Amino acid sequence: MDNSKSNKLAYGDPAEQDRRNRFLELLRNCPIHDDEVLANLGLFLTPQTLSRILFIDFLYRQIIEVQGSIFEFGCRWGQNLSLFSALRGIYEPFNRLRKVVGFDTFAGFPKVSVKDGMNSSPGMYSVTSEYETYLHKILDLQEQESPLSHVKKYEIVKGDATVSSNEYFTKHPETIVALAYFDLDLYEPTRDCLLQIKSRLTRGSVIGFDELNEEKFPGETLAVKEVLGLDRYAIRRFPFNARTSYIVVE
Repeated sequence: MDNSKSNKLAYGDPAEQDRRNRFLELLRNCPIHDDEVLANLGLFLTPQTLSRILFIDFLYRQIIEVQGSIFEFGCRWGQNLSLFSALRGIYEPFNRLRKVVGFDTFAGFPKVSVKDGMNSSPGMYSVTSEYETYLHKILDLQEQESPLSHVKKYEIVKGDATVSSNEYFTKHPETIVALAYFDLDLYEPTRDCLLQIKSRLTRGSVIGFDELNEEKFPGETLAVKEVLGLDRYAIRRFPFNARTSYIVVE
């Protein structure tokens, strides 16, 4: 795969890609000393990226007093998984029961349905070859930066989430879902995974969404409407990021 090209939809203005390319070039040619680069990655955060990081932090803070684990359905490059792991190290470093689990095909959309509109096609949002191996290395290092590093508290589940989520919860019947983040984009996998977690939610559980009310990806909203019901929950938006939203189980 050509790493310079991404198979995702773009929403920015025509000049945005040029600006991002200039940021990337500055990052690749960063003159900062090697032992200080990681500590200064904030130099390269755009307001859009930072707002999403703040949203992930906001979601995590809602569940600190809620028992259960964190699940991301559709993790792609795994940034959220890494953020969740880092936030656990900040907010509750000794909570060995707070697992972080990500589901993804790592090959893009396996299929789409008529309920997903005209903007989706099989293979969209794929990643580079063997990327999950690279992500494992990142999450291993993230784990080692916090206490109880000898206890593995993350898992990457590769495959179609409609199948692999059922297998995971069958294997782990003890699981309570404190936080679930949905970024599958599509109707069928979102519907099926919502059904998987529904009986494992508790009062205070949080469900985050990436595409609710998004015209280009109608399937996510249709799945939530069918499984949870739009009239049963207050669907809230994070004020600093227009795209994302969440509900709290009460």
